[in-house]
Amino acid sequence: MNDERHSIFRDAGRDRKTAEDIPDTPQTRAPSYRLAFADEEFLCREELRPVRLQLELLKPQLLMDEHQIGSTVVLFGGARIPSPAEKAGARTQTLADLSHFYEEARLFAHKMTEKSVASGNREFVVATGGGPGVMEAGNLGAQEAGGVSIGLNIVLPHEQAPNEYVTPDLCFNFHYFAIRKMHFLMRARAICVFPGGFGTLDEMFEALTLIQTGRMERVPFLLFGRAFWEKIINWEALEDAGTISPEDLDLFRFVESADEAAAIIEEWDPAPARDDIPGR
Repeated sequence: MNDERHSIFRDAGRDRKTAEDIPDTPQTRAPSYRLAFADEEFLCREELRPVRLQLELLKPQLLMDEHQIGSTVVLFGGARIPSPAEKAGARTQTLADLSHFYEEARLFAHKMTEKSVASGNREFVVATGGGPGVMEAGNLGAQEAGGVSIGLNIVLPHEQAPNEYVTPDLCFNFHYFAIRKMHFLMRARAICVFPGGFGTLDEMFEALTLIQTGRMERVPFLLFGRAFWEKIINWEALEDAGTISPEDLDLFRFVESADEAAAIIEEWDPAPARDDIPGR
């Protein structure tokens, strides 16, 4: 990090320290006297939401820039999918049957990270939601390959902590789902979606919509587990109804293994964003 300042003014950090070491009087104890940027109660006011949105966009952006993260491979997937070693304790037989995708996520992240480490840059860095299940597998695979990985966690009503394999300096916590989603996609050079629930579906369809509407460049968009995705989503019914076009079904590919996914990403030719929406 470059600490050089381009200003002759006294910096905010020094003034904050000075303000903490002042005489204790009724005036200095009053909330109005606190420095605005050091006043947590003030920053959490309803009227400060635009500022909090900006801060939540800016903090991860600056830190990822400082760690020279050039691009990412995003892994979406279910938090409830167990590792193969733990599938006996799965809540349902289906979750137990899906446990092999934990291993495929780990292997895929390992392959992507190996390539990134070998090239000496921080391109195609694995990024997950930082939680358990498929997310944990992705961060684990990256750690085993000797590289870094990103975890984009979010505050939920129940207590949770990031999985232990996220690189600590690249582990972020969000309040706003919208800003978290932006950070998932801003540097993405591939999007891999493993079986999951509401959260996974939400992230998948939002990313597909951005690509469908030309708001985002086309990247490899890989759905692991054709049988799962064709069971829960009737893609052809959407096409038959005319609510999507036949060309929209070409925006993603089904894959079954880490090797298959890595090969598609390796052979991918850059594709520009759409300049129109087929079928409209």
